[in-house]
Formats: sequence, structure tokens, C-alpha cells
Amino acid sequence: MVGERKFDFADACIYLIMFFTIVVTLYPVIYILSNSVSDMTAVMRNKVVLFPIGFDLSAYKNVLSNKFIWTGYRNSTFLLFVGTFINVIMTICAAFPLSRTHFHFRKFFMIMIIFTMFFSGGMIPTFVIVDMLRLTDTIWSMVIPTAVSAINVIIMKSFFESIPASLEEAMKIDGGTDFTVLFKLILPLSKPVLAVISLYYGVAHWNGFTSALIYIRTRSLFPLQVILREMLLQNKLQEMITVDAAAADALGATRSIQYATIIVSIIPMLIIYPFLQKYFVKGVMIGAVKG
Repeated sequence: MVGERKFDFADACIYLIMFFTIVVTLYPVIYILSNSVSDMTAVMRNKVVLFPIGFDLSAYKNVLSNKFIWTGYRNSTFLLFVGTFINVIMTICAAFPLSRTHFHFRKFFMIMIIFTMFFSGGMIPTFVIVDMLRLTDTIWSMVIPTAVSAINVIIMKSFFESIPASLEEAMKIDGGTDFTVLFKLILPLSKPVLAVISLYYGVAHWNGFTSALIYIRTRSLFPLQVILREMLLQNKLQEMITVDAAAADALGATRSIQYATIIVSIIPMLIIYPFLQKYFVKGVMIGAVKG
């Protein structure tokens, strides 16, 4: 039949690689989910490999009744929405003028932005600056110092430059200003890159814990990932001192709670990503057309 393509060895290799990639990607999630709903004794004895053994939701009950988990959820949610909003606004403010050909010294500013990708002041000078601004031990210390990412500015700038200049010229002939061009032309056409940049910033905020470890001392301001880290460290300590059956059962319960906490912590990203997925590939490809 004309145009019919035969299945060859190359196709078999591609399907095999894709299958292997899917297995490697999904297995950790399935393993954690199975352990979180399995019997605690089976979890302690490492019997759970793929499918749950028994069915026990007590770990989720313990997680949802822990006030520190909800405190971490509240702080991480604040960082996710407020932090990402600030990031996107700042990135737009940096990328738009840099994408305009009539902007003076734009090459100089681009060199300065690219320079920060390779060199930085370091942790101690950054901490000193944050402390001088009196941001330490506030939730803003996890937002303001990382308000702009150089690579995201470059991606958004490249996307803005891919929009035909004739559209901007036509709008300016009708009396439009730069602000009019930005809000009525550029941003409505930039949904793909805005979705991608928002996803990048949102995932970074949701998974971030380094800034909290450096700047935050008040437990009520800890994000969810720091609470999860504390639980993991507590588990390691308990493993070293476990000596009897009762302690072993307690360790199994602790492990189940940790697995349940991990599942609870990744649910928001699993919910958000499908809504942004249709823009993801398009935004990345168009944003990478120009350097």
C-alpha cells in the first residue's frame, strides 16, 4: 500500500527506550504511593515493592491531623501564588524593554544579566544583604532575593522578539504607547511562554527549602519541604536507635507517614501541570528560537 510505513528495528528501539523511560519515571511515584497505603509492618520490613500490601490510611490521617503539615502547606501555597506572581511581573518588566530594538544600552544590560548566570556574590554576602534589608525570618526572604531568574528573562525576551514587529508598528501608528503594546498586544500573544515561566517559578517555590534553611528561624514560617526534610531526618535518627519490636513498629509508622507526606506534597503540582501542559512545549520551543 502506497505511503504505508513498515515497523523496523529503529522503531522497536524507540518504543523500548520510551517504555524504559516511563517505567523509570513512574516507578518511584507508584512505590511511594503503595507504601503510603500499605500495612505499617510490611513497610517496616521493606516488603512493598510495587503493589500495596494490606490497606491502611492511618498515615494520611496522621498527616492531615498534623498542624505543622498544614502550616507548611499554607506557607508553600503563599510562595506558590504570591511568589510566582512577583516573579512573572519582574521577568516581564525586564524582558520587554530588552526585546525592543530602540532601547538604548540593551546589549550592555543583557551582558550584565548573563554575567549573573555564571558569577554571584555567594551565600554569605547574599545573607548579609538580606539581613541588612531586615528580611530575615520573614516569608519575603524566600521571595525577594530570587524575584528574577536570568534564564527566564532570556526565554521571555526571545519570545517577545519572535512576535512580528509589524504588529507593534501598526499599533503605534494608531496612537499606541509602549504600555499599550505590552498589555494589549505582547501579553495576549504570550500565553505559552507565560505558562512555561509560571510553571518554572511555581515548581521552584514549591520544592524550595534552601532559602528557608538559611533565612527562616521561626517554625511557623517553614514551607512544606522543610517540614518534610525534618521528618526524613527524624526517621534516620530513629533508625539508628531502634532496638525493640515496639520501636520497630513506630519506625514503620513513621515511614508510612513520610510516604503519605510526600504524596500530599506533590498533589498540587500534579493538579496544576495538566492545565499548563498544552502551552509547555510550544512556549519552550518558541522561547528558544533566538538567543
